[in-house]
Parts: sequence; C-alpha cells; structure tokens
Amino acid sequence: MASKISTANLELGRPTVETALHCLSFEVRHARSVGCTVLKLIHGYGSSGTGGKIRVGVRKRLAEMAAKGQVKAVIPGEDFSIFDENTRRALLACDELRRDSDLERRNQGITVVLL
Repeated sequence: MASKISTANLELGRPTVETALHCLSFEVRHARSVGCTVLKLIHGYGSSGTGGKIRVGVRKRLAEMAAKGQVKAVIPGEDFSIFDENTRRALLACDELRRDSDLERRNQGITVVLL
C-alpha cells in the first residue's frame, strides 16, 4: 500500500524563495496525484535563527491556499501536537502520521499540510 504521507524538502540546495514556492506548488499537485492525504514540508527555520525567508514565504502561500480551499489545513511544526485541532484532523485522516518523528517536537522548520 502506498504511503498517505509525502515529504518534500523545500530548502534543499538553498533555493530562492521564488524557486521554493514553485517547488511547493509542484509538491502539492504531485502528492495529490499519487493519493497522499498529508504533505510534510521541510523548509528550515533560517540560518539567522529568526525565521528564514523560505519558511515565511511558504507559510504565507499555504495560508492563501487554505483560504481558497486548495488545502484542508496547514499545521506549523510548532503546533504539530495531539493538542492541536488541525493535527487531530490530520491524524484521523492519516493514522500513519502518528509515527512521524516531528510530532510533539515543536519543530519550526517544518509545516504539515492536510490535502
């Protein structure tokens, strides 16, 4: 059985924000096309330690996508917890997510998307 979770590393190769956003669009389409219900995005926190441009850009674009109904929920890594309502929705949609190494770790360098 195929995994319901797809993982994409948007910071690989240190891309520009624009390139990372193009990659984000591709990864959302691809994850849907192969039947994934959850997309885990690795965007990093930023080398400055104050939140990188890719992280900010990706989360802004995901918020826009959620507002348009293009994704069901966006879960910032720092909220990826069983105590978060969107995380609980994602866990119901994809039980496999319970074994994700970032669950309960408050990892600001990732974002989980319910497709």
